[in-house]
Amino acid sequence: MPAHAYDSPEADRIVEEAIQQIGEEIRALHIPKLGGVVLGGGYGRGEGGVFEENGNQSPRLSNDLDFYVVTDEDADNADINAIAKALEPISVKWSEKLRIDVDFCTPKTPWRIKHDQERLMIQELVHGYFDVAGKKGEELFKDIARLEPSALPWTEAIRLLVNRGAGLLLSAEPGRDNAFIVRNINKCILGIGDARLIANKQYQWKAADRASLLKDELYTRALAWKFRPQKDAICSLDEAREQWLAAVDEIKATGKRTLYNTLRWLVRRRTLGDLHTIGMPPVVRILQSMSDLMRQRRPFSPSLKKDWMIFN
Repeated sequence: MPAHAYDSPEADRIVEEAIQQIGEEIRALHIPKLGGVVLGGGYGRGEGGVFEENGNQSPRLSNDLDFYVVTDEDADNADINAIAKALEPISVKWSEKLRIDVDFCTPKTPWRIKHDQERLMIQELVHGYFDVAGKKGEELFKDIARLEPSALPWTEAIRLLVNRGAGLLLSAEPGRDNAFIVRNINKCILGIGDARLIANKQYQWKAADRASLLKDELYTRALAWKFRPQKDAICSLDEAREQWLAAVDEIKATGKRTLYNTLRWLVRRRTLGDLHTIGMPPVVRILQSMSDLMRQRRPFSPSLKKDWMIFN
């Protein structure tokens, strides 16, 4: 079995034991309409991080455990809510035990996953996961196209910049602890590099391959930090902000203005929003507003934060 963490057999053992026990707990619940659960995220791809403790202490996992929950095709909203509620105690128990966030995503039907199959998140999932409970991923994801990384749509580059920009804006808020800020600086640098590769049709599924293509010192340092997190950030919040703005200017997100985009925004936000971005794809509209705030050193507005949460 491939490693779950990056080059840490002891961390692999911790992850494997957790997966086995969590799977047993899920199966014991006999949850109606639950198709299956798989582990995705960094550990699912064999790229999870590890805090190396001093002395003889065991290493500690540094990334979330991200479990993806797939329902039966005929599951309705009540079924989905019941599945989420049933899994919540397992999330709480194991989050406390492992001292990381053990997350179960909002349960999704196979149709919903297929509808989003061009998203980076879904493609990374189907290219790297471990079976946990219920049907195996081979069955759960049988109708999902396995895209070449060069086929990822340009909107995924924009989505990455939006999410990493949100992390910077949240980090600038009063009261944020140092660990939160440092983590988001690092994620921003990685996201910037990945967005550039997606926009240039050069993305690769393995992080080490992306670093080799980029040949960017800051990205390489951010990747090393991801695998073995440290207390200090790889750069300042101001430098991360400048790097992010440079990437926004380079990728030049405009997007075709359409009536569909306008209606989609109206239905979900019940407002026209900024007039100069009407008709653009929602992620482009949000990126434009974020870059305006970032350049003007203004705080993350409640309205923009809501836009981001809705269209993320």
